[in-house]
Amino acid sequence: MTQRKMKWFGLAMTSILAVSLSACGGGGSAATNASGGGASAEPTGGDGSKSAENVTITFQNIFPDASDPKNKMLKKIVAQYESENQNVKIELDTLNTDQQKLKLKTQAASKEVPDITVVNPAAQMQPFVDADLFAPLNDMVEENGLKDTFQSGLLDYYTFDGNLYALPDGNNIGVVYYNKKLMEEGGVEVPTTFEEMIEAVKTLKSKGIQPMVIGEKDSWTGSFLFMNILLRTNDGPGFLQDVMDGKKTFEDPAYVEAIAAFQELVQAGAFQDGATSFDYNAGENLFKTGKAAMYYMGSWATGGIETAEVSKDGNVGVFQFPTVNGKGDPDEFMLAPGSAFAISKDSEHLEETKDFLNYFMLKFPQEAFDVKGAVGIAQNVEGDFKAAGYSDMAMDVLDLFEKVKGGDLAFDNTMNPGTTQAHLSGTQSLFVEQKDPAAVAKEQQAAYEDNK
Repeated sequence: MTQRKMKWFGLAMTSILAVSLSACGGGGSAATNASGGGASAEPTGGDGSKSAENVTITFQNIFPDASDPKNKMLKKIVAQYESENQNVKIELDTLNTDQQKLKLKTQAASKEVPDITVVNPAAQMQPFVDADLFAPLNDMVEENGLKDTFQSGLLDYYTFDGNLYALPDGNNIGVVYYNKKLMEEGGVEVPTTFEEMIEAVKTLKSKGIQPMVIGEKDSWTGSFLFMNILLRTNDGPGFLQDVMDGKKTFEDPAYVEAIAAFQELVQAGAFQDGATSFDYNAGENLFKTGKAAMYYMGSWATGGIETAEVSKDGNVGVFQFPTVNGKGDPDEFMLAPGSAFAISKDSEHLEETKDFLNYFMLKFPQEAFDVKGAVGIAQNVEGDFKAAGYSDMAMDVLDLFEKVKGGDLAFDNTMNPGTTQAHLSGTQSLFVEQKDPAAVAKEQQAAYEDNK
């Protein structure tokens, strides 16, 4: 067996963090940083003591799609825990991403955060930490080897002033999935440049084939795609950091060029009609049901796609986002340290909640692996992906991790909420009306200055 190292690097607050993934491909064993060894630790209680009283723990989560492997895994682990702890009831509050973000803001304002909730790393998490809403998890992760199950450096994205406040479920890269049958029917090849992507979109559209799909009701989806274009037009990572450091502004030619290219994709007819009325799951399901040729998303989508009907007989492939106007390196990716689980500091059942989350996260790697949902998870995985029946597409995604030279974090994981909201709204508006890229960039710069 030959073990192949996969490394990618992203901005974590103001420093570069190295996060290592490793996989064995072909017919051998594929393991994600299996040397960590912690993933096989026995899932026991967080503090070693459990109350005998009846306890209800509210578990807010973002696994609403019943066809997604993580939804099945979530319910299985919860059922297992409840069977082993008869006095504990886990109440699931299952929402899509944007619904959960909005609900958490409301809950945070009233200091009524659920026992376990979902947060995003770095800048998105900062306001909740500043409001002192979450319980530190340092002691919890040191017990039973839980900390060692996570990929090296990843927990730094969720650590503030030396305190760890959340445990991530993923560690991903942005990729383009494609339907081989539809691409062949349309007579188009996998694009290696953005210009080829635009031509492929036009050709597919002319033949009655939906070129791409997106769930832009959840506005982060368009932003995630836009940021990959910016990663190319900037000819490398670090644009947002340069803005924050005063080296660039949003009126920089690279940002204006990215807006123009993104708008060109929209105007070419890449996306389905009414894209802003489709949420993330609805948009993704169009691809999973074979109704579109291409779909740009984080590699966390791999599990749901490979278990969908569209992937039957190896019909789905994956490729790197291409160069734009001759700029950028396809081996630089959008980097996506995942959403994470945090515990309310004011939980009425703090120790029991820690006990459950500790159990859940220790079970997570193996259970995700078993349901074909382990590509792009945050923890070390021990297992033979190929022998376990993971598709060639999933193995190709694992291979892409090996190529990663670096990249950028999402806009909303880097900028403050006010600046981010202006960007999300501005990007979403490009789906419904054509705008002057320079004017959009000027508006974004004004929003940044107003929210410093």
